[in-house]
Amino acid sequence: MQRAMRLLECVAEHEHGAPAKQLARETGLALPTTYHLLRTLVHEGYLRRDKGLFFLGEAAERLSSSGAQEKRRSTIAEALAHWRDVIGVPVYYAIYRDGEIEVVRVSDTPGNPAVEEWADFRETGHAHAIGQCLLSQLDEEARRAHLDRYPVQSITRYTVRDSHALLQRLDQTDRMQPVIERQEYALGAVCAAIPITLGTTAGTMAISLPCHQADRLLPAARQLQSEVGRLLGSLALSISI
Repeated sequence: MQRAMRLLECVAEHEHGAPAKQLARETGLALPTTYHLLRTLVHEGYLRRDKGLFFLGEAAERLSSSGAQEKRRSTIAEALAHWRDVIGVPVYYAIYRDGEIEVVRVSDTPGNPAVEEWADFRETGHAHAIGQCLLSQLDEEARRAHLDRYPVQSITRYTVRDSHALLQRLDQTDRMQPVIERQEYALGAVCAAIPITLGTTAGTMAISLPCHQADRLLPAARQLQSEVGRLLGSLALSISI
């Protein structure tokens, strides 16, 4: 296994391919062993052979892509955990993808638990800060299309009354300001979400607090906004997954 990995790594260093003899020399493997491993790796799809030269195959490229994606996810998880600990609040990351609200990751602790998803986040975007923040980044046609699929409904007694009131609120939302929601989705909880737009993807980072700590909400949201702003460049690729 280790010898096969050495061969794969060596082939990966040669963008334009390499012959078996060169690969044997560079890996320090005996030529017969190199030929045997190369045949096996070609058969399994990890390498391909073209005019006597060896290149990475589809299986190796899929493995590389999967590893890169996992690294990006790990980067986001670490960032959310860092902000959770520094600010002392649960932190959420969500995006709007293919017409749906998708909560990608939540980072919380037993002492600062996230709001329980008791009503499907995808269907109740009108009632929580995450959804309102994402919808505020869409154009009017996309907003109305979303609300046609997921009509405004009462979640708590504080929930926005109807789609007209919601659309009016979204129109008045400042793209640079946190979106605040107080008990519209869950009684006893207040939430804030900050917009993140990367290319055509609408995203948001959000936080939540119990109502008795409502005075912390806006300062905490501002702190998160500042933290995200400092790291946005390095996180750009990761948070677009």
